[in-house]
Amino acid sequence: MNKRTLAIAKEIKDKTVVITGASSGAGRAAALEFARHGAKLVLAARREDALAELVHECREAGAVAIAVPTDVTDDEAMKQLAVTAVNFNGRIDVWINNAGVLAAGEFTETPVEVHDRVIQVNLMGYLHGAHAVLPYFKRQSYGILINNISVGGWLPVPYGVGYSASKFGLRGMSEALRGELIEYPNIFLCDLFPAFLDTPGIQHAANYTGRILKPAPPVYNPQRLARKMVSLVKYPKKAATVDSTAAFLKLAHALFPALTRSIAQKVIKAYLKNADPIPSTDGNLFEPAKFGTSIHGGWNTTADYEQRKKAIIKSVAITGVALGLLLFGGQKMVKKSKAKINNRA
Repeated sequence: MNKRTLAIAKEIKDKTVVITGASSGAGRAAALEFARHGAKLVLAARREDALAELVHECREAGAVAIAVPTDVTDDEAMKQLAVTAVNFNGRIDVWINNAGVLAAGEFTETPVEVHDRVIQVNLMGYLHGAHAVLPYFKRQSYGILINNISVGGWLPVPYGVGYSASKFGLRGMSEALRGELIEYPNIFLCDLFPAFLDTPGIQHAANYTGRILKPAPPVYNPQRLARKMVSLVKYPKKAATVDSTAAFLKLAHALFPALTRSIAQKVIKAYLKNADPIPSTDGNLFEPAKFGTSIHGGWNTTADYEQRKKAIIKSVAITGVALGLLLFGGQKMVKKSKAKINNRA
């Protein structure tokens, strides 16, 4: 990065920042965090009322903001979002692909149109965003594209096949685009990999498990992710984890993929066996949810101190057991490899 671009990057004030999926959760947290830094915000989501409320909050924080109701699966709507952003402030400095959906259920018991929709939103929505903004970045010879991928981009999720397909696909998309953009050293693609966040996202999820879904502890504050996004605008880099859990899960799967998959399947299956029953739902996949427009989902704030403490202790214990199993599995693999070498000798 040259000195001029570095100076531009460090200053958030008056930057044009586009955020998709801004109506709740991480997107809403990001909007308010950038607002506090004086950015000029273009906020996109399907829910007009929630966006209007957020624009008001951003203006109260001292920022200039507009709402652009947008469905990320509509490529023409995404192109129009980019046009609106340029007309709003003359340029686009930062584009944050954030809109995402969840769907849980055994693969063949989940309708194929649900899998399709998850991939349309999570993967094609990000591709549409990149396709809409990169021509402007190339014209400017600079810009920052942030993809909020999640640790699901590294760790496959049993009973979330469509979700995993979309998140793994995003890593491939980013890597391919980086190859194309080698001649544009001041256009940055930054991938973010947070672990479980305390957002309304899981309440909005499509659910074909027949059981109530809850995020596995530890559950992190989405404002932490929002601060990381601001940090990436100041100091862009290729990829960043947001918390220690994401970093651990990434490493675990890289070292011992089969064992990590097995542990994930057993943990999820055990949870679903004991969770309270609930009817199947397609959540917010095809129509916006009429509830849950806050930053937080209530997974941390509704529990009292003792409940949170127990959850953390349980999470640490599970992590320790998983690490022990991984190390044990690694030792067994080494012994088997040595035995094969000796037999060949």
